[in-house]
Amino acid sequence: MIRRASAIVLLPLVLAACGGGADNQSVAALDNEITANTADPALMGALQDQIMVDPQLAGQANKDAIRPASQPYSAPVPSETVAAAKAAMPKEGELLKAPAPSGKCEACDVQDRAITLGSLAAQQKDKRTAGCAAKLNYSAGWAARLPAGMPLHPQARVTEAAGAQDAQCALRVVSFSTPQPLQTMIDWYYTRAVKAGFSAEHQAKDGQHVLGGTRGRDGSAYVVMLSARADGGTDLDLVANGGN
Repeated sequence: MIRRASAIVLLPLVLAACGGGADNQSVAALDNEITANTADPALMGALQDQIMVDPQLAGQANKDAIRPASQPYSAPVPSETVAAAKAAMPKEGELLKAPAPSGKCEACDVQDRAITLGSLAAQQKDKRTAGCAAKLNYSAGWAARLPAGMPLHPQARVTEAAGAQDAQCALRVVSFSTPQPLQTMIDWYYTRAVKAGFSAEHQAKDGQHVLGGTRGRDGSAYVVMLSARADGGTDLDLVANGGN
């Protein structure tokens, strides 16, 4: 009985060893056939070349590995004060100094009452601007289509934008912020307005500042509303209507 049991146990082991030997011989024969094929230089080059690895990307690969990657899978968003700040910072003497604020700031009261960009435009003193407010369509793309002479600041981070464009209207309304301080932004838009041929009146009330004016040659009008941010930057609302 013991001998019969031993034979039964050993038989599968012998068969497995024989089967493994056949498989090993087949794999070895196939390997010899591939490596012996020296007639194809492209094949041999592909087999012998080293694998190229980018060490900066290697840490991001294999998200299912036990050890996590040593860095985020995507590059971090650069700070708004890096690179762009250097491009937007004015050179010495480049900006004109805006006059001190004077008179009542009716536009400040308008900004306080306005809930939407449409209502902000509808309450403007310029009749063409107010008349075009009902035609506004909301889309961030309008921020890139401001009238000539009243551009978006290079460091602007747009929050909301709207516009209307037809035979009577070329209205743009944009809410945005910049990392530049309040006085710098007042001087920046004052300089742009004057150089583009606009008038530029400066008013202020309770920390809110407003620059506004018109251009006689084509009837264009603008209003820029500015207030300081807690982080040292500036929040702005820009209403601009292109001329004829």
